[in-house]
Amino acid sequence: MQPLQFLVPIDALESIDGILPIVVFALVVLNILTRLLQHNRHERQAEEGDDDEAISRWLPHTATTLAMVFASLLYMIVAPHGGMVMSVLVLGVFVTDFFEFESRKVEARSKSKDLEKPTAAIGASAFALLYASYQSFFFLIAPIWNSIV
Repeated sequence: MQPLQFLVPIDALESIDGILPIVVFALVVLNILTRLLQHNRHERQAEEGDDDEAISRWLPHTATTLAMVFASLLYMIVAPHGGMVMSVLVLGVFVTDFFEFESRKVEARSKSKDLEKPTAAIGASAFALLYASYQSFFFLIAPIWNSIV
């Protein structure tokens, strides 16, 4: 008997095993787009407001980040090795998003310079995007990979 047998429907997850990496890939791409839109929104909020109180989180970006974390954890149940690597990368994106938001608030509070772009979060997202694309589209390079290895 598996410990999570009654909490997680593993048979249902195995039926969507092939789609989960593609879902994570799509969520990473969507997360990058919402991050860029959120940064534009933060710039407008910083110009309009007097303090860091004007800067707020954007719900679509937060939702895509949480969905990305949830999907990567589901993928870890189905494919332990690939899911673990994916989850670590996605959790890295989650942590950098948190600190990037806090740094935008500090920059808005100082008013001495413009808001910087979220380069750390974009870099973390790039690594997550590369690995998600590798997991999602491995079937395209599988013949070449198998002939070498």
